[in-house]
Amino acid sequence: MANLRTTMDSAFWDLNISTPQSLDGVSRAVPGDSAPIDGARASRALRIQQLSLLGNGFPLGIIPSFSPSANHKELGSFALQSLLGKAVFGNWWVGLIGQFRPKKLISSIKAEVSASEEWDLPLLKETAKHFLDKSLYAVGLCSQIALTSSSSLLLSTEKHGEKKKRRAKAMLFHKLPDHDITLEAAWPELFIDCKGKYWEVPESISVDCSSLVSESGLRYRFGIHKNNALPQPVGSVDRETPPALLPGICAKAAFSYEKSKDLWRQVETEEDVIKKTETDEFWHPSYDIRLKEPHAAMSGIMGGTCEAWFVGGKDSPQVMGIYSSRAKDRGRFVADLFGSVCCTFQHGKFTKRFGDLTRLDARVDISSASALVNTVSNLYRRTEGNRSPNSRSYPRLNLIFQQQVAGPIVFRMDSKFAFDSSGGRHGPQLEDLMYSLNYSLRILRSGKVVAWYSPKRKEGMIELRLFEF
Repeated sequence: MANLRTTMDSAFWDLNISTPQSLDGVSRAVPGDSAPIDGARASRALRIQQLSLLGNGFPLGIIPSFSPSANHKELGSFALQSLLGKAVFGNWWVGLIGQFRPKKLISSIKAEVSASEEWDLPLLKETAKHFLDKSLYAVGLCSQIALTSSSSLLLSTEKHGEKKKRRAKAMLFHKLPDHDITLEAAWPELFIDCKGKYWEVPESISVDCSSLVSESGLRYRFGIHKNNALPQPVGSVDRETPPALLPGICAKAAFSYEKSKDLWRQVETEEDVIKKTETDEFWHPSYDIRLKEPHAAMSGIMGGTCEAWFVGGKDSPQVMGIYSSRAKDRGRFVADLFGSVCCTFQHGKFTKRFGDLTRLDARVDISSASALVNTVSNLYRRTEGNRSPNSRSYPRLNLIFQQQVAGPIVFRMDSKFAFDSSGGRHGPQLEDLMYSLNYSLRILRSGKVVAWYSPKRKEGMIELRLFEF
């Protein structure tokens, strides 16, 4: 079913969103914005691991993607990525990713040839120089070291030819019996807001402790985050800075209680997975074990968050002078409640070649109970001056539709609507939309290759996802 924990996770700084803007394939959702659609969440597998496996199914191991380059439009949106090399040394591995944007090269060569009267050696030399244009290329180096059986260190850096600075990241992960502890740092960190716009925070450091979901459905997490220097918009200078990205130190904690109930479910039996012929019998499971049982279910989650800004609060000199009209919205201490309710219906067992899977997930999110109460109060009083500009002021409806096309191929559409009545608008307003084709890999039980496109961001890429929706 739709991921109920997205609302809780979106309050923190480590919610990964898929993007072809970076070679590691991820950006971070801006904390405090409304929860992103489920289809936008990045794969749990590292991008370098994805390219290593996906390369086996693509010509020359080259994976295409689409990502506009706002400040260098001549580069175009089309890009080609590939794993250039990898090496394993015991508990340590290292890999190199390369990216190439062919549009500028093709345009330059075409102009060079058109301006020349004949083919000669000087023309070939001038044409060859265009291949040396560093703005066409990007390279990324990624390395992971297994320190112990329960902890690992991940280091990565990438350099885009059209940019002066490189990106660097470090992550230390340690697994406890009932908790996960993560220490992360990035210079700079790439964030994406609820409008699909990107921001770069020059320095971002965080430490987070998250509990595993217990049998009772209780989960909690807490962490500390620090931003340094003024965030910079990517591709534009006329946007309002998200308050959560402004410089400061923030401590945040959250808890949630999750519960689900089947209205009906057709449990898989041995006859469903063992197919018999006149001479033999063979194992024929669902293309995806998480889509193997037709059912209807309801689920819900509720919880609370609290955060405290030790540096960079609304009266801090660090915030004063930053050009953001929302800087005052970031208080010293904030506590809030959130909740989500989801209904799921699935027809089919996803075992036949055609017409064996139709699924719909409908989830209503309330990201901020206090903002919602304030908005309703203002609407009741018919006052506009005190209305909160918080993007979480209104409930959101997330719809996920999945339909089998043929065999393991499934068409999926993720959409998000806001019940926003501001500006004289009535009814749900479409906020985000994403289309994808999923190719389920039966050998991985619940793995799939996903090719997605976002009309809002005008971006698309191919990913390998495991045990996810």
